[in-house]
Amino acid sequence: MLYDAEYLARIEKLIRAHLPAWGLAPDAALSLLSISENATFRATSGARDLVLRVYRPGYHTPAEIRSELAWIAALRAEDVVPTPCIIATLDGRPLAEMDDGGTPRRMVAFAFAPGVEPQEGADLPGWFRHLGGIHARLHAHARRWARPQGFTRKVWDFESMLGSRPLWGDFRAALGLDGPGRALLERTAGVLKDKLAPLSQPGSFGLIHADLRLANLLVEGERLTLIDFDDCGFSWFLYDFAAAVSFIEQSPRLPELKAAWLEGYRACAPLPADAEDALDVFVMLRRMLLTAWIASHAETPTAQTMGAGYTQGTLALAEGFLARRG
Repeated sequence: MLYDAEYLARIEKLIRAHLPAWGLAPDAALSLLSISENATFRATSGARDLVLRVYRPGYHTPAEIRSELAWIAALRAEDVVPTPCIIATLDGRPLAEMDDGGTPRRMVAFAFAPGVEPQEGADLPGWFRHLGGIHARLHAHARRWARPQGFTRKVWDFESMLGSRPLWGDFRAALGLDGPGRALLERTAGVLKDKLAPLSQPGSFGLIHADLRLANLLVEGERLTLIDFDDCGFSWFLYDFAAAVSFIEQSPRLPELKAAWLEGYRACAPLPADAEDALDVFVMLRRMLLTAWIASHAETPTAQTMGAGYTQGTLALAEGFLARRG
């Protein structure tokens, strides 16, 4: 799938044809917010201000999307974390299904949430301290929530990330990867598999957001709003920190961000004494997963921006990881 001008024009046409389902005119103001797995647009008309997500075909089933929406609704109903409201169609459907020239398409609307993503030059440790508390509340809710019948989301474990059934592609196909680099990453994957076994204790694994990186956080004043639960699924709770530092894993501020996150989390809930060491394992795991994603999603703007340079950074991180833990 190419995210070119022709594709975006077709998606915009599809959205406009279905805007009346949410009470908006087909000629409402429409602007592209982001494009990655999905295409996300903002639609405004009068007092209506919505964010419309058009799902990438073939990634999530309708049942998986409805399960995502069920968790969001539960989090809002219990006031666990700030996240935008799901806006159902006028006839009460939270998930709209449509045909795109023979391709099934699915679309969801959310209330627009103001704010900007946290900036690296700002008080990022302060926001990570806040995020640690948010993750603690999310994890506590996931542990106690009685999920509705039929709830289904992807499982993010070693096999679905780097193993026999990789959901985001094979890390060995990373952009610009040569033979020695491939061997280095294979050694790293083996060490990660061994390190993850003792971290997979009862209570360590559950429903998580799995993608609360900076781009999925909105800051407005003192408020931090969470968006984009598209990758939520079952994984290690501590993996949420690794997702939070996606694409900034090589920042010299990473130790500071980790300490702030741990402080914020522990202010709300206990963590194992070895949590700090475990976070290093999950950061390496996430970095290799993202390296595979960039290769398998080379047509996306994010992948095109990162390119082979991201692979080289992964190799540098892998060398350091093996030196410390291999």
